[in-house]
Amino acid sequence: MEPCTIPPVRRLRSLFLSDLHLGAPGCRAEAILDFLRRHDADTICLVGDTFDLWDPMFTHWSDAHDRIVGLLRDRAAAGRQVVLLVGNHDRALLTDRGKAHPAVAGLAAAVRHDFVHHAADGQRYLVLHGDVCDARLLRFHVWTRLGSRTDSFLRLLDRGLRRMRLRFGPEARGPMELAICALNGLMYRGRRHERRLVQLARAAGCHGVICGHFHIAALHDDHGLRYANCGDWTDSCTALIEDHGGTLALVAHGAAPAPARALATAQGTRP
Repeated sequence: MEPCTIPPVRRLRSLFLSDLHLGAPGCRAEAILDFLRRHDADTICLVGDTFDLWDPMFTHWSDAHDRIVGLLRDRAAAGRQVVLLVGNHDRALLTDRGKAHPAVAGLAAAVRHDFVHHAADGQRYLVLHGDVCDARLLRFHVWTRLGSRTDSFLRLLDRGLRRMRLRFGPEARGPMELAICALNGLMYRGRRHERRLVQLARAAGCHGVICGHFHIAALHDDHGLRYANCGDWTDSCTALIEDHGGTLALVAHGAAPAPARALATAQGTRP
């Protein structure tokens, strides 16, 4: 038997991940853990909705979740800068500095709503979760709770229909997951959220914006400044990386970095 080879850890300048939703039924904890084991960075930024623990009826916490938090703690202890931004799903939890769940305590050196990231090439990026640029009606917290519960219910239902995936392979998305992705794409088809976020970056004197929240990975200059969305870890499993020269790229779990438009087209995230 040939010896098992362990892929080398890729060391980056910055790593941005959003919408891990640790604790929610849709969280792909094993994929997150595998990705983090393969990618390290001087600065690791979790761009909101890292945790989704507010609803005990749907909370699911496994050993893989503990290993993710432990790995991030170890990297913070080793000198990495770990930044934790608040999102609409974990705002109350992070305001309480992790008292609502023991696994969160001591995870990050900095908990913020937003900050300006200085890239290696001199570009400045406003980094925030992005929910502040939702349509006005969707900013009410009741919609976050309703949407989260609906999403959790549909994903649990999808598990019950998992036998239908066998004819397509274990990695194929189930019918409920496909419906969730289609609805999300329809909601943000006009890309007004992108324009609002770019305007915030312009007002802050930045060259672009880095966000999450919308579960639509993207990297482009369509609105006059750089717009970068990390994607999510319930469906797309993508992250934004910065190399030591300041170049930004989107990378999907299990894949090498790809040009933003090629990646977005392949995943059907562009309108």
